[in-house]
Amino acid sequence: MALTEEQLLTLEKRAKSIRETIVQMLVAAGSGHTAGSLGMADIFAAFYFHILNHDPKWPEWEERDRLVLSNGHICPVLYATMAHAGYFPIEECLSLRKFGSRLQGHPDRLVLPGVETTSGPLGEGLSQAAGIAYAFRMDDKMWDIGSPTSDVGLPISKHGRRIYCVMSDGEQEEGSTWEAAMFIGKNKLSNLTAIIDRNNIQIGGMTEDIMPLEPLADKYRAFNWHVLEVDGHNITEFIQAIDEAKTIDEKPTLIIAHTIPGKGVPEIENDYHWHGKVPTDEEGERFLKEIRHD
Repeated sequence: MALTEEQLLTLEKRAKSIRETIVQMLVAAGSGHTAGSLGMADIFAAFYFHILNHDPKWPEWEERDRLVLSNGHICPVLYATMAHAGYFPIEECLSLRKFGSRLQGHPDRLVLPGVETTSGPLGEGLSQAAGIAYAFRMDDKMWDIGSPTSDVGLPISKHGRRIYCVMSDGEQEEGSTWEAAMFIGKNKLSNLTAIIDRNNIQIGGMTEDIMPLEPLADKYRAFNWHVLEVDGHNITEFIQAIDEAKTIDEKPTLIIAHTIPGKGVPEIENDYHWHGKVPTDEEGERFLKEIRHD
């Protein structure tokens, strides 16, 4: 279903508010990851305020969709979005990375309701999502007894709970990612959609200088994935890709979302040095002004 102009404007305002909160929490923490967090604000706004079937007041609702954040170091965007969605008070965002805080440098599902998986080493999220998707395929209450089956005898259905896995482009350098990609494609887990944040940077430089990833789309297609590429800052385009993924049977979908690291703050956009760097108090004030006037 197409977004109305009012819905789009609301989502864009949400994304801007999320970016503001990200800057504030990173300044308060004094450490963290700025560029990737800001770059994914539009996509997370789309997820939590339009796409996901979820209930902030009932985080353990069994019929909810699942969002797995594989590159957990961009958790400021996850925390900020969850707070704006009502999972916890926005003021708690300022406790990021503090001792005893529920908002650690990587999400921990055991301490923060609403977080689906605990992350740490890059490259493990797609395997986690694969396990969830496979389990849902086995026990989904919305199965049709007479629906067609995959090669391993599991029903193929585009209905029921969906699993989304957000990954970085840098973690495509991890072998475990490709093991999961092969498993998911082989088992035709069409209830799983993966999103790669294609911002072209990682902590040590540009991805194509460190370990060239292209042709990234063709690699996933070779493993039986349906692949789409979108502008990660065009909310309408991203939601259309998600809607298309829901219509695909017998294949998982990968959405390669081209994003600008540091989006909203022109002076740090596309600068890999800001992958793991945070603004000072003075820089934070300047960044907030730039975001608010974007």
